[in-house]
Amino acid sequence: MLYLLALLLHRLPLAMGQYDICKSWVTTDDGPSWEFYACQPKAMRMKDYVTVRVDPAGITCGDPPERFCTHENPYLCSDECDASNPDLAHPPKLMFDSEDEGLATYWQSVTWRRYPEPLLANITLSWNKSIELTDDIVITFEYGRPTIMMLEKSLDNGRTWHPYQYYADDCMEAFSMPARRVRDLSTTSANRVLCTEEYSRWAGSKKEKTVRFEVRDRFAIFAGPDLKNMDNLYTRMESAKGLKDFFTVTDLRMRLLRPALGGTYVQRENLYKYFYAVSNIEVTGRCKCNLHANLCTFKEGSLQCECEHNTTGQDCGKCKKNFRSRSWRAGSYLPLPNGSPNACAAAGSAFGNCECYGHSNRCSYIDFLNVVTCVSCKHNTRGQHCQHCRLGFYRNSSAELDDENVCIECNCNQIGSLHDRCNETGYCECKEGATGPKCDDCLPNYYWRQGCFPNVCDDELLLCQNGGTCYQNQRCICPVGFKGVLCQQSRCEADKKDCDGASSTRAAISTVLLGALGLQLRSWAEL
Repeated sequence: MLYLLALLLHRLPLAMGQYDICKSWVTTDDGPSWEFYACQPKAMRMKDYVTVRVDPAGITCGDPPERFCTHENPYLCSDECDASNPDLAHPPKLMFDSEDEGLATYWQSVTWRRYPEPLLANITLSWNKSIELTDDIVITFEYGRPTIMMLEKSLDNGRTWHPYQYYADDCMEAFSMPARRVRDLSTTSANRVLCTEEYSRWAGSKKEKTVRFEVRDRFAIFAGPDLKNMDNLYTRMESAKGLKDFFTVTDLRMRLLRPALGGTYVQRENLYKYFYAVSNIEVTGRCKCNLHANLCTFKEGSLQCECEHNTTGQDCGKCKKNFRSRSWRAGSYLPLPNGSPNACAAAGSAFGNCECYGHSNRCSYIDFLNVVTCVSCKHNTRGQHCQHCRLGFYRNSSAELDDENVCIECNCNQIGSLHDRCNETGYCECKEGATGPKCDDCLPNYYWRQGCFPNVCDDELLLCQNGGTCYQNQRCICPVGFKGVLCQQSRCEADKKDCDGASSTRAAISTVLLGALGLQLRSWAEL
């Protein structure tokens, strides 16, 4: 009776939802044993486990205390930000607190008092754990949404960053990209990085506060508008190149590039109404456990998968000791409905023979480790079973492990990248200002000249002063009498000696000219 009850309890979750359990105790002709299934944790609010960082230093308002205005009352600047007063402070933690009785609490930046210098702020969210997004990322801004911003992602705990989505009131002007909507993407472009104007234009309404990264709309491309056809989505996750990784992150970064302008040009006479204020950031997702766990717990300051299938590690990314008779593999959603667990097998099981996936024909036994390993892996592979790629190569996700083309060369741009290695998705680690999978392109406000260099001047953000003109964003051409990067320095103020010398020279030339003119007049008079 107890056995039947246990069997019922293990089977019940399987009937209630897909990928809810990892194993079930079943009876076969060979006796009772565990039957494994692909499994994953439930989705949860990831902001409850996040670490936030805001930079650059000094971008948070209140030190020193500062007054600010709003677009609704731009000349009634009675509000104040003071970091030393808890009632007037706006620290980063207020982006994630619970707001009681509808009273918004928010992080706030300094005002744009240093215009035309850009007002730039980065908000970085870190989990120290791979997570898979399951719903929209929603960022709530108070006092207006930015007119230009970027959302970036990292898959390696912030070591490298890649664009996730661009936002602007004019995409072509801000990022040289046409404006597109996620709901217009197709099945072949569902993981495309695009620029949208839907969340940046000034609407003049206090209800227009949110900026979204539309995860559900991308899911709907495969699962339908109500997300009822999840089987199709899971199938596509396995078959479409890069789709699963597209929704996977370890870190997110919001780069705020220009604040709300209130629907007008920058009004220099009142710069205290331009700033950023974020009251809430919602991120919904699940721990990435490679389909080897249905529970994820918060331990020792970080999220960790409760691994099944004889796997271990923070993401269940390797086999347990004594269960390494074949190489580790992630679970699979296919075949439906229970998927493939790809459980690690113990030594002496049916999987006891060493596998090299056709990349080596020799094996060696290491006595003190009690393991068998492949020798002289070919096709740019390495590892105990030739299952990994050599440095400078990455895994071809569309190829099986036994394919000769399983490892692809990184081909990092030698000038734009820090080295010739890339991550598991083929993205290289870029130098400052460089971007793109191979680091062969430049971020906005940078230009390529044997590497990416910041724009010296720009028609909007860094104006040449004293009548100077901006030449190809590289330098200011200064009028006579001025010098400096932005023509901000008077030549006379910079060097009194040169100025005095120039005055003396001009005086001498004037004396000579006047003397010559006097002689000419005298000769005319004698005539």
